Amino acid sequence: MKRTLPQSLALFGGLSLIVLIIGLPFWWVISGSIKLPREIIGRVPTMIPQSFTLQHFEKLFQSTDFTGYLVNSIVVALFSTAFTIALALPAAYAFFRMEFPGRAALYRVILLAYAFPSVVVLIPIYGLFARLGLIDTRTSLVIINIAFALPFSIWMMRSFLASVPREIEEAAIIDGAPPRVILLRILTPLIAPGIASVAIFTFIASWTEYLFASVLIVSDARRTIPVGFAGIIGQYQIDWGLLLAGATAAIIPVVILFAFVGRWFVSGLTEGAVK
Repeated sequence: MKRTLPQSLALFGGLSLIVLIIGLPFWWVISGSIKLPREIIGRVPTMIPQSFTLQHFEKLFQSTDFTGYLVNSIVVALFSTAFTIALALPAAYAFFRMEFPGRAALYRVILLAYAFPSVVVLIPIYGLFARLGLIDTRTSLVIINIAFALPFSIWMMRSFLASVPREIEEAAIIDGAPPRVILLRILTPLIAPGIASVAIFTFIASWTEYLFASVLIVSDARRTIPVGFAGIIGQYQIDWGLLLAGATAAIIPVVILFAFVGRWFVSGLTEGAVK
């Protein structure tokens, strides 16, 4: 259907507004990280930096343990993403391709994880992890991230599995392929966009998780970036240049991840929306 000029202008204006709303905060953070302190706190804000300095990044890596926070966040996010995909893929296949008693009831029970705010289970989880000796370990954060990302990941996989014709699986079954081979060698390549979508979702959720990381982690050496940022903020004074430099550096791993799997992520969102 060919659009008229007013429709094209309206579409362009709407998309430009969305890009502006989303991109402006990122530009503000990145540009602010290279401004001199007097320009950052100036009465008249400047969208285009009138000064340039790297002193905030130097201070970030020299006077704080940002490198340690970054390593902890990367380790926790990568392990959380890997284990979530490893669990969500066979679980989704079992729920939506296999028949077993209580399948529907069990699926609803899993989705109940989103019926309660995470703060409700904070104290019970802390008590459980204290008994297991998992307090102040990165393992505890990985377990938490998997527990909260897994239900949504299983649900997300559903539309992608539904897009694969059952005839492909039936042909593999006739050839004698077991379910494990069908899942790993046949279905997994076909639903790669769905796997990329789950990876992006889990990585970002793990990267930005603050509540459990602030309670389960005690020592400064095992803090993640969100909790480490909270420690940078002073009681009476905030070093905005330092915070903006840290925020800019924290964006880089997410940008790198999108550079590798962004194409499959966009494809996954599109396919999942129309199935």
